[in-house]
Amino acid sequence: MTSFRTPVAFIFLAAFGLFLSGCETDDTPEASARHVVSVRVSDVTGGQAQEITLRFSGIVRSTQRATLTFQVSGTLKERAVELGQTVAAGDVLARVYNPALEPARDSASAKLDELNTRYDQAKREWERSSRLRERGVVSEQSLEQIAARRDSLKASVATARAALAEATQLLQESTLRAPFGGRVEALLVERDEFVAAGQPVMRLSSPEGKEVEARVPAYLLAHVSLDQEVPVWSVQNRSQAPVTGSVVEIAQAGAIRGELHPILVSLPINTLEAGEPVEVGITPVRESAITVPLLSVIRSAGNMTVFRVRDGVARRVPIDVERVVGERVVVRTGELAPGDQVVYAGTTRLADGDAVEVR
Repeated sequence: MTSFRTPVAFIFLAAFGLFLSGCETDDTPEASARHVVSVRVSDVTGGQAQEITLRFSGIVRSTQRATLTFQVSGTLKERAVELGQTVAAGDVLARVYNPALEPARDSASAKLDELNTRYDQAKREWERSSRLRERGVVSEQSLEQIAARRDSLKASVATARAALAEATQLLQESTLRAPFGGRVEALLVERDEFVAAGQPVMRLSSPEGKEVEARVPAYLLAHVSLDQEVPVWSVQNRSQAPVTGSVVEIAQAGAIRGELHPILVSLPINTLEAGEPVEVGITPVRESAITVPLLSVIRSAGNMTVFRVRDGVARRVPIDVERVVGERVVVRTGELAPGDQVVYAGTTRLADGDAVEVR
């Protein structure tokens, strides 16, 4: 029996030793290196792209400005300012003469005085009649009539007072005063000319702030926002560095084809002068499509993927293909970013999570 078991045990030990020696051979660095896949990679392109700055012309103007008019018609008899003159708020600028204004004011004043006298008399009459009514001398009906006449005169006094205020205001409107301090920018009517109510007489502008209005196509409205800083160049001195303005108003896009829409840009103080021609720069920014090489796209079960390489490891990333442009593919994905590297050669030997060597 002993002679039979010894060869069997020897054969078993020998086979086990060979198995262990095989395991040790697979764990060597040379065997591990065989699992690194050599691949070629390409960058993912796309992202934000800035186009060339477009320039739109405009004229610098004062932020606070007004076209002044008279509220009454008449002949311009007095003009107290000259073109370019600086005025303070409340200064008299011009006067018109209307022959009906002063008589209307005087008539309204006299009418009010007359009604006030009659009203005071009616009040005294009602007070006397009230005392006589207590003694039974005056009837109740007579007292009511006197009270009605008194109240009617009171209402007439209020109407006459309003008429006097209106006539006085119209007379005051014949004198044009500066609503704010500034400079006379334009004189639109000469002395002794007839001025209709509401007709522009002169323009006044304040030196406190400057702005410029640029008109742009509708598609550019999406590329500007409130408080956005834009460059403003002087046309008269093109070698001068641009002034940095701030967008304060943006028009709404209209339905008229080809219509230009105003954009208002506020300018820093003491930079450009009113009336100076300028150019406002607007740089449209668009997001370019993300693209990958056509050879990097792999059709998997139910979707498209690419292998992205990071830190020497290849991982599958799902993508949505939009269109093919030459040798590249426009894709939609939330994981790929411009600058990422994707495999375009060696994909058939790759599995998700494989280590790679970029060649």
